[in-house]
Amino acid sequence: MAEIIAGIRVPDSAMARAATQLVRDTEDDLLYHHSRRVFFWGALTGERKALAYDPELLYIGAMFHDMGLTQRYASDNLRFEVDGANAARDFLKGYGIAERDIDDVWAAIALHTTPGVPEHMRPTVALVTAGVEMDVLGLCYHDFTGEQRDHVCRHHPREHNFKESIIDHFAEGTRRKPLTTFGNVKADVLALKDPNYQRLNFCSIILGSAWPT
Repeated sequence: MAEIIAGIRVPDSAMARAATQLVRDTEDDLLYHHSRRVFFWGALTGERKALAYDPELLYIGAMFHDMGLTQRYASDNLRFEVDGANAARDFLKGYGIAERDIDDVWAAIALHTTPGVPEHMRPTVALVTAGVEMDVLGLCYHDFTGEQRDHVCRHHPREHNFKESIIDHFAEGTRRKPLTTFGNVKADVLALKDPNYQRLNFCSIILGSAWPT
């Protein structure tokens, strides 16, 4: 039986099922439920805006978007978004997905914390970020009906004080590589959660470079 939540059908291909199982085996409950909600918010946004999106690609992008926060997929020196994007790319290559589609999923994950850019890109990229922004930041919250929000959260609840807990997850995923937060929103996370964190300043880097003038 196909799983339908808030009117959105969850992709049920062998690839989608494998992705679900991989994420379930890798992430904790909070990240798993968050990733599933991101898919539903993104899909509902696509339906509302009448976008021609690929539900399966959106699903992979949503499910992998925080994999870089896990010990299994975290690198020592890359942004966690890039780690997740690389994991998704390797996964998709095993299923013979077209290179352009793989690139879209990669960009969707790599850019999902870079506001102001994804919304102008192809639907897979735009909708993953839209889903993340709804679930984490509450952007466009009132563009969804109460019934949609309730139905999604009934199946994938926002438990364990999600707002505080997701910030803690971000902090744990970036604390060991603080330089990867330069120029992105995770600098705010470490500024809040790590008393030893020193935020880099863009202008100071320019003024302190090796160029004489």
